[in-house]
Parts: sequence; C-alpha cells; structure tokens
Amino acid sequence: MKILKFNLYTLLCAFMIAIVFNSCSKVLDEAENLSQYPPEGVFNDPSQSNAYLANLYSSSLPNSWPVNDGNSADESGGITGADAITPNSSRIFWPYQAIRKLNIFINSIPTGTLPDATKSNLVAQAKFLRAFLYFKTVVYYGGVPIIKEAQGLNDELKVPRNSTAECFTFIESDLNDAEAGLPPKYSGNDRGRIDQATVKAFRGRVLLYKASPQFNSANPYDNQYWATAYQANSEAKAFLDANGYGLLDKYSDIFTVKGNKECVLSIIGLNPGKTNLRGDDAVRPLSESKNATGGDQPIWALVQAYPMLDGKKITDPTSAYTYNEQSFWLNRDPRFAQTIVYNGAPFALSGKAGRRQYTMKNIASSLDAFGFAIQGENSYRTGFFTSKGLNLALPAPPTTSDYDWNEMRYAEVLFNLAESANETGNSNESLAALIAIRKRAGILPGADNLYGLKAGMNRTEMRTAILDEKYLEFAFEGKRYWDLRRHRLFATKLNGIHKYGMMATTVNGRTADQLTPADINGAAAYSLLPENFGYTVTELITSGAKAMVVPDTYYFFPIPLDYINQNPNLKQNVAWGGTFNPEL
Repeated sequence: MKILKFNLYTLLCAFMIAIVFNSCSKVLDEAENLSQYPPEGVFNDPSQSNAYLANLYSSSLPNSWPVNDGNSADESGGITGADAITPNSSRIFWPYQAIRKLNIFINSIPTGTLPDATKSNLVAQAKFLRAFLYFKTVVYYGGVPIIKEAQGLNDELKVPRNSTAECFTFIESDLNDAEAGLPPKYSGNDRGRIDQATVKAFRGRVLLYKASPQFNSANPYDNQYWATAYQANSEAKAFLDANGYGLLDKYSDIFTVKGNKECVLSIIGLNPGKTNLRGDDAVRPLSESKNATGGDQPIWALVQAYPMLDGKKITDPTSAYTYNEQSFWLNRDPRFAQTIVYNGAPFALSGKAGRRQYTMKNIASSLDAFGFAIQGENSYRTGFFTSKGLNLALPAPPTTSDYDWNEMRYAEVLFNLAESANETGNSNESLAALIAIRKRAGILPGADNLYGLKAGMNRTEMRTAILDEKYLEFAFEGKRYWDLRRHRLFATKLNGIHKYGMMATTVNGRTADQLTPADINGAAAYSLLPENFGYTVTELITSGAKAMVVPDTYYFFPIPLDYINQNPNLKQNVAWGGTFNPEL
C-alpha cells in the first residue's frame, strides 16, 4: 500500500505565521486548533493529520541556531556568574505540553481510517520527535516521568520520576519503532522530514551520552555502554555512506548551501515566512545590524585554539610555520578565516565589496569597537566577530535569510564514532575520522599524512584530540558546553576561567588619541590592513563578574521548583538537596 505523502512545503505552511499560500490556507487556519483540541475525524483526514504533525515538528525540534550558547562555554564572550543556575532560574526545559500533543497523535492515528502504511509512517515520525524531547530532558535532569498516554487538559501530572536507565530504554524503544516505519532517506520537497538516516544518526548521539562520564561518574570510560555506542555509530556512518551522505568539500558551504550531502537533520528555512534561522541580525556587528549587540563574539581562547596550516598547535616548535601574536591570523587552519572575523579582516556585509571589519577605538564604528570607555561596562566586545552561517549579501538589518539550521550533520556522526571507537580499543578509526575532518578543512597533510596529528596517541591523548578538534569544527553550533558537561570537564575547562579578547591599540604606531586624517580616511576606504595595527590581549570589559562560575552541580540541572510544587511526587536531584540519583 502506497504511503500518502506530504512534502516539506506543506509541513512548513502548517506552522508559519503571517504568510498566505492559497494551497495551504486550510492547513494554516486549522493547525493551531488541531494541536490543542483535535475534533473527531481529524485523524481520518490526511491533510488535517499532516497539519497536526507539522505543528509537532515545530514544537519539538529546535527552530534556529543556538545563538550565544557559547557564552556559557569557552567559545564566546559572556560570563556565567554565581547562581546562574538555581531551582528557580535558567536552563529550564520541561516539554510535557509538547509530549502530550505527541501522545495524542501517536495513540489516535492508529484508530483512524488512513491507509496502514500511512499510519505507520506518521506515527514513526512522531515517535522520533517524542524521543528527541525525552532525550533533551534526560540530558538536563536525568530520569523524568515517562508519560505514554495523553492526559486530559485538566489532568494533573502527579507521577514520579522514572529512573535514568528506564528513560534511556524508552528513548531507544521509540527510536527503534521510528526506524521501522520510515524510508531510508527523504529528499527534494520532503527534505527535512525524519527518515532512517536521521534516526540512526540520532541514536548514535543518544548512546554516546548514555556511555558518557556525565551518566557514569564512577566508571566514566570503561563502562558497558561504550560498546553499544560504538556499534550504533558504526552502523550510522555505514548507512549514511551508503545513502549518499558525506563531508562536503568546502567547509563554509555547509551552512550556506541548502540540502548539501552533509545535512542529516535540517530545520528548513523558507523565504518568505521562515527566515533568519541563523539570527543574522543578532550576530552581525551592530554597525551592520539593528537593535542587536553582536552575538557569538569569539574570545581569544577560541582564536588561539586553531592550529597552524600544517595542523600543529601554535605552541608546537615543530610546526613549519612560526606563530606571532601580532600576526595571529597568518598561516592558520583554513577554518579560522571561515569562522573568525578579526580587526582588518575582509567582511563584505550588506553587499559592500571590499569592506573590512575594524574593531579599534576611533577607527571602527563605536558600535563595533573593543576599547575602554566606548560601549559602557555592560556591553562587552572581544575584538572578534564570526561570519559562520551568515548571509553576507543581505542588506542591514538582515531579516530574509532562508539558510537552514542543521541540527545534525555528517561530521557529528564522525566525531561520535571517533569517541566511541577510542573507548573500545578502535583508535585507528578515531584517527581516520580526525584525518578526514582535517583534510576537508584544508589543513596540509605533512610528510606523514597525519595532518598535524600526533602519531601513536594513547587513549587519553586521542580523547583530548577529538574534543579539541570538535571545538573548532563545531564552533558556535551549540556543541561545546554540552561536550564539556558530558565529559565532566567543567572544573578543568570552565570553572574559574577569565575571558579575553584582542584589542587593536595602535595603527601605524599611533594610539587611538593620535590618529591622523590619513588613518581615518584609510579606514573609510577599507585600505587599512590587519598588519597596520598593533594588538594587546585584554580581559573583557564588563561591570559584572570576571571569573566563570561553573560548579560540578551543573552536570545535572535541578528540577524547577514550580514543577515540584505542582507535583510532590517529583524528587529533586541529589546535588540540589534531593534524593534522586540522575546517573545510571
């Protein structure tokens, strides 16, 4: 029996606001009501069932890039101060309203009159979405209540937390069911729908977390779950390879070329209606934006982390390239120039050919400058911006970029395989994955064809190399904080650190108070080059806390007190004064 198809266009129409497509008007009119109070007969009608499912996609998956997620890690500016996370604040994720809608759909579709193959396909997509939400909730808190039946709107959620082990089992079961009901790969107008490739890749992510030190602090790297994670990620890579996925040749195209072979799970941008998923307006320098403050500003630690062109660290005396702090941009990993915008760097925003980005006081727009007594102490600058994922051609303020957000891409599967392979005695596969990533980046192979990687790394060294490489490959893609948390590295990587930027302090030997008309005119004509300036590493300017406060209690967040007050059967995590152990 043929599966009744609905394409991505229909999906998007169901949850885009203020757009008029004649072919989707009925779906738009019905989607909101269907998501809350599905009337009798909804699940007998294919268009109404698809409208309901479209709403579930919107409420279950991320809707955009995670702008400023790096503020809580060592990627970008922003200081996590004391009590940033408490039982009453921050990092709250409690998706039971969306789970209720998913349960309605999962339990109602089989009772309708749609063809059996259609029912199986729709339920499979919904089960993936439910697994996605439960996984994120477990990563936040550990075990949470497993609810499989849709409660009434007036029912009270008075159930206790399931163990973390039970939750992982439930998530894996939903993923297995989802995979059984889906085709191998969607493409064309159906791109963006959940398929087997998505499920397999995501299962690898889930099982990597299950094996991680976050959930197994007493036995972080020799527990039984690593073998299962390795098997899942091996299968995911093999399946993706067989179905045309792989690393894209050009790193920067990953974020600007829609539907490329690296995209496994994409949130589709569509112009008009679902645009600016990158948050271009929030990430651009304020001089090329509007009412935004320059999100995702790289800090000096990230800038330093990029290796030289031969893949060697900037501190490695065996590198063929000499690193100099006053010319820090020269001969670096090509991903550096495709991610980091520094003083004097080409940055042709708003279609301005030849435009360069300046950050020096009295040379740059005061909105962009990193210097003392400019923005005020509450508006930090780092001396850097990022170009990653931005649509440079859009005029200011940018609001119409239809670039996608890639929630999962092939490179993540390689990293997940590399980690699990390293912990199961298969470090040769880990090395192969890192070489593939570095080769695609454009790093030179070297005489040993190791692309700057150390030969004969032991297990600990390889583990560090994997995390270091992922730090760069996925900068500003919402991975770093969670990777450090997953490996329980807050104490060594985040807690107590200070954040720094690079301040351009002179131009042609003159300070900001000694500038000549030629200096000003050179900036206006974009003729001042990075090497015309002098630089000083400077701590970020802010009136708030200077040191990051990221204690070990953050490895699992507290259940919000509002929810505990509503449901006394919810037990708080042990690190937050409760009795519930969130580990396996």
